[in-house]
Amino acid sequence: MSWKTAHRSFYYDGAPNPPDPVLSASDTALLVIDVQNVYLGRTAANRTDPAAKSWKPFRDRMTGVVLPQIARLIDAFRDRGLDVIFARIACQLKDGRDRSLSQKKPGWNDLLLPKGRYDSQIAEEIAPLPHEIVVTKTTDSALTGTNLRLILANLSIRNVVCAGIFTDQCVSSTVRSLADESFDVIVVDDACAAGTDDLHFGELSILNMIYCSVMSADDVIGYLPA
Repeated sequence: MSWKTAHRSFYYDGAPNPPDPVLSASDTALLVIDVQNVYLGRTAANRTDPAAKSWKPFRDRMTGVVLPQIARLIDAFRDRGLDVIFARIACQLKDGRDRSLSQKKPGWNDLLLPKGRYDSQIAEEIAPLPHEIVVTKTTDSALTGTNLRLILANLSIRNVVCAGIFTDQCVSSTVRSLADESFDVIVVDDACAAGTDDLHFGELSILNMIYCSVMSADDVIGYLPA
C-alpha cells in the first residue's frame, strides 16, 4: 500500500490522494524528537520487574527498527547538506521548577531531567554533530517550548520531517504545533515509536492527512534532492 492511501482515519476515507512533496535543500529539515538515554535505559532497566516485560515490544522496535531508520535519515540529510535538528526534554534548574505542568504530573511524564545529566542526553547512536542545533524543552511540543519557531524561520524551513518518540505524545504535540503554524510536516512511520504499537499506529491515523503526511524512511529519502 502506498503512503498516500495508508494510515487513513474515518475522516479521510475516500479523500483524494495528496500530492508528492517537493523537498528542496533550501527549505527542508529533519527534526529528531526526544530520543534520549532516559527513555532507552528506563524501559530496559530492572527486568525483574513484571512491568518491564510490557516494554519489550518498544525496546525491540527501537533497537531493530527506529534507531537504524533515524540513523539512515540523518545520514541522508547530512549527505545532501540538509539541516538536522534535535529536540530533547531537559530542565534548566536541578530541581525542575522550570518544567511545564505536563512534565510534572504524576506518572509516566513525571521526569526530572537536568540538562547536564547523562540520562537527558541524546542517544549516542544518533548523536548530533558539534555544529548541529539542539533545542531543549520542558514541554511536549518542541515548537511551543523552545525557540525552534524562530530557528526554522531564520533557516527558511517550510518542510519539517519528524522522527522520534513518543508518537502519541511529544511527536504528536510537535506535529500539531507545526501544522498550526502552516509548516508542511512529514512523520516517518518506521522512525517513530510509542509505548505500544497500537498507540503508535492509532496516533498515525489521527495525525495523517490533516496535520502531516505519514511516510516510511524509504519514501522520504526517495523525495530528497540528489
